[in-house]
Amino acid sequence: MDAPPLSTPTLSLEDASQLRLLSIFHYVVAGLTALFSLFPLIHVGIGIAALSGGMPIESNGGPASLAETRLFGWIFIVIGSVLILCGLTLAGFMAYAGRCLARRRRHTLCLVVAALSCMLMPLGTVLGVFTLIVLLRPAVKAAFDAPSLTHP
Repeated sequence: MDAPPLSTPTLSLEDASQLRLLSIFHYVVAGLTALFSLFPLIHVGIGIAALSGGMPIESNGGPASLAETRLFGWIFIVIGSVLILCGLTLAGFMAYAGRCLARRRRHTLCLVVAALSCMLMPLGTVLGVFTLIVLLRPAVKAAFDAPSLTHP
């Protein structure tokens, strides 16, 4: 006995078009996020300059001690590096969510990334809100849950 074919929910042309556009916009905002997340390289550079002695630091009107200079340098390096890492990670997840939107996979991941992108004002907020609106539609959720024959 053959198993009955799985019925795939049909996605309206409007929903499919909006998912495709959201996917493209996720790639664009991911690229902008990656670019802007590299701005703290300035802080890392200041920290390296402080550690190498290329940047004199003053404390209470006189030159700072070696310990103060090292602390200053390391604080700038660590905080700048953490900001860069977080920004690039978010950009990577946004690009991956764009791919998942195009393939209609990983609905929960797309929801989480859309919520996180709301922190990036103003473009990320607009993208996140529109993505949440589209992803919370029952027909779109059903399309994500349905097995696909075209995308393994």
